[in-house]
Formats: sequence, C-alpha cells, structure tokens
Amino acid sequence: MKYIKHETAIIDDGASIGDNTRVWHFVHICGQASIGEGCSLGQNVFVGNKVIIGNNVKIQNNVSVYDNVYIEDDVFCGPSMVFTNVYNPRSFIERKTEYRDTVIKRGATLGANCTIVCGVTVGAFSLVGAGAVVNKDVPAYALMVGVPGKQIGWISEYGEQLPLPLQGEAECACEHTGAKYILSNNTLTKVS
Repeated sequence: MKYIKHETAIIDDGASIGDNTRVWHFVHICGQASIGEGCSLGQNVFVGNKVIIGNNVKIQNNVSVYDNVYIEDDVFCGPSMVFTNVYNPRSFIERKTEYRDTVIKRGATLGANCTIVCGVTVGAFSLVGAGAVVNKDVPAYALMVGVPGKQIGWISEYGEQLPLPLQGEAECACEHTGAKYILSNNTLTKVS
C-alpha cells in the first residue's frame, strides 16, 4: 500500500488506489472503484463501485462520486459539489439499471456546490462555477455559470477567462502562459 489513509477511512476489499493518493477522514471507497496516482480525497468523500478516477484528481470535502461517474486526470471537484446517476429518481422504483454515464474530461474544474446532472460530458479544461447546475454537455474550455448552467465565456488551461467572443472566429493568447488559443466553429483549441 503506497497511498496514505486516515484511520477513519473505509476502503473496501478490491478497491484500486494509486501511489501517493491521500484518503482523508471518513472517506468510504467501494471495492470495485479505481483511483489513480497522486489524488486527494477530502473529508467525507464517498466513491461508488462503478467509478474510475484518473491521476492527480482533487476531490474536496463532502463529495459523493456515484456509480457511472468517470473522472479523467487533473480534475478538481470543489467542496460539496454533487454528482447524480439517475435522471428521474423515485424511492419506490428501482432504477439501478437506468444509471446514466457522466464523464468529466481532463483538467476540468467543478466549483463548490455545483451540480452535474447525470448523462453529461464536461469538456476538457472547462470551468463550472460555484453553485451552477449543469444539465447538458459542456464544451472544452467553456466557462459555465448559473441555474441552469450557461456558457458565459472561455477559460484557459491556466484557469483564467480568455478575451474571446462566445461564437465566431477569433484567437488570443493566455496572458499568464503565452499559450495561444483559436476559436473556430464554436470550438476552442489550444495551438501552442
């Protein structure tokens, strides 16, 4: 075992946890979960069975990662943000066969108290603002806020808003890193 586990954490037999991952107070990881290297799972995090978490993922306090949630490398999940896996739950109807896949692409940030409704893909390096409710796919590099979530701009890999229109053709550079981005056909691409 090359990960760090607090004595109050529960890790069920069979769970796969990568080197240098930190599992803090009152975390529960189910036995079929797969968690990469260099992750941090804050206090009171729950990780379900059918969950794959990549490398260098930060999951802050009070987040439940339910079955059918797939998180790629370098994702940040803010405190108390919410994942779901059933679109129309009822306590008196069994819907475990109706779980919808949710995919969080590399480098995305999910702000504190935001909600990701099941069945969506959150694009690479996008940023979902605190308290937003995402109920549709999020493009790569999109800046999303509000209820329901709507795109208000574009974000760099560094995490700063880029001075670009929502649509059209444009290009700019990140003022912090110098990386160049091109907006074409409503898709933002990093070119250097």
